[in-house]
Amino acid sequence: MKKNNITQEQQTTLFDILKKRFNQHMQRHPELKWENVQQRLENNQDKLWSLNEMEETDGEPDVIGYNAQTGEYIFCDCSPESPKGRRSLCYDEAALQSRKEHKPKGSALGMAKEMGIEVLNEEQYINLLRLGVFDQKTSSWIIAPKEVRERGGGLFGDSRYGRTFIYHNGAESYYAARGFRGILKV
Repeated sequence: MKKNNITQEQQTTLFDILKKRFNQHMQRHPELKWENVQQRLENNQDKLWSLNEMEETDGEPDVIGYNAQTGEYIFCDCSPESPKGRRSLCYDEAALQSRKEHKPKGSALGMAKEMGIEVLNEEQYINLLRLGVFDQKTSSWIIAPKEVRERGGGLFGDSRYGRTFIYHNGAESYYAARGFRGILKV
């Protein structure tokens, strides 16, 4: 993972955006207070770059949970559709290397690692879709179980007809309407 810092100006802008989004979507975190989230962020400067990357790639990160045992706030991409800056990617680096022609610009797992975030697993994805309406025109890669990946597959999800669907596809596949959503624990 790149260890990058953001400038004070970028931090101020990021906090303004996150605070506004936090207050606009209280249904995602009804028991939480922004002041506590901001204090945690200020005390974990190393996570700000990753959070800024989520924002810069149109993920619209927001707090979707809190782990009382660890004190961590859980940020997740809450853009209505799969983040625009993270589409047209195959599943992982092995899938990217296996393509001989028409390679995508990268992989979901590879980009997530570079950004210092994690791709959502199936349970996290389903829980996110309980918090709002997401991926009605796009789809998002999610972590595939080992047995699926060993057979060359990957998983992705979307929302249609008021339901969440989880599908499979070859890990080498990539589409303009498929990206990935990330999660960051701060």
